[in-house]
Amino acid sequence: MSRVQTIRVSLPLKHKFVVSKGETERKTNLLTILDNRYSGEAASSVFYGPNVEELEADILSGVEMLQQQKNFSIRTLHAIDKLTISPIARSALMAMILNYLSGKRNLYPWEVLKLGAPVGIRSSMTVSIDEPAEMAAAIRESSYPIIKIKMGANSDRELLDLLEDIGDKELRVDANGGWDCETAEEMIYRLSKLGVRVIEQPTDLEHIADWPYLKGKNDEVELIVDEGLETVKDFARVHDYCDGVNIKMEKSGGIIEAVRIAKAARRSEKKVMLGCMVESSVGIAQSVYMSSLADYHDLDGPLLLESDIGMGINYDRETIHVDREIIGGPALKRDVVQNYIQD
Repeated sequence: MSRVQTIRVSLPLKHKFVVSKGETERKTNLLTILDNRYSGEAASSVFYGPNVEELEADILSGVEMLQQQKNFSIRTLHAIDKLTISPIARSALMAMILNYLSGKRNLYPWEVLKLGAPVGIRSSMTVSIDEPAEMAAAIRESSYPIIKIKMGANSDRELLDLLEDIGDKELRVDANGGWDCETAEEMIYRLSKLGVRVIEQPTDLEHIADWPYLKGKNDEVELIVDEGLETVKDFARVHDYCDGVNIKMEKSGGIIEAVRIAKAARRSEKKVMLGCMVESSVGIAQSVYMSSLADYHDLDGPLLLESDIGMGINYDRETIHVDREIIGGPALKRDVVQNYIQD
């Protein structure tokens, strides 16, 4: 049996990350490493969890299953997909095995799954909740042309007044379910007047059936569901009410189910966004591998970190480039990882 290591890393952020339901200045994630080379990353939600101890237990349970495998193959990915453990743990294990298959077969990871090559990826950059003047200044001064604004705070209306003269930037909004229906209707209308076309999770999932009415006649506005979307069955329950889906590996349990959701959404003529948690390029790798299935990319997790811990996926401002040497997945920056290991 190949050797799997599990390492805790405490990753400092460039700035405090604040959403409507939580905040953090550091992010503790777990790395799964096979044969000292092939990696995955487990990154839980700032607000929803689970905690690191729970993730470690789930990963160890998955490793026990892997130890029973004589050989790793595509079937191993599907076996991981069926594990009754946290989807975050499944995603980390799946990334690790997919990268292993890529290295051993000398194929790009997306070729292993017969997906299109990752080209033309343009990611948004997140501005988290702060004082309205600080947020407006951060948006105005950012070098990134696509900005996702975290909203859902009591100061949202004040912020809107400051966004009218932002200039030549594409603005997207993520309310993280922080608005009630009345507020969402007002905000969607006012944001549409500012040219915002993509709004994630305007209310919590309980009110998703109201989303078409909250949009009114603003047909150009796309309401994207995020919270509560983990499986293709979840998509089947909500697709009548949303304009698109935000697929995150940590929620879907990895690329196998994520591809199912994306293909189902495209068949239903819904938009596909690929999102991420606060994580390194090791964590976003699976989303990069399936990026050909997406309309929007929100993969700025590594940019939020003080230092990325992976090599092979690079940013040129909003554009994500993949190295030719990405066979086997992102390589770890061992000296950087060593600085962030948490006992």
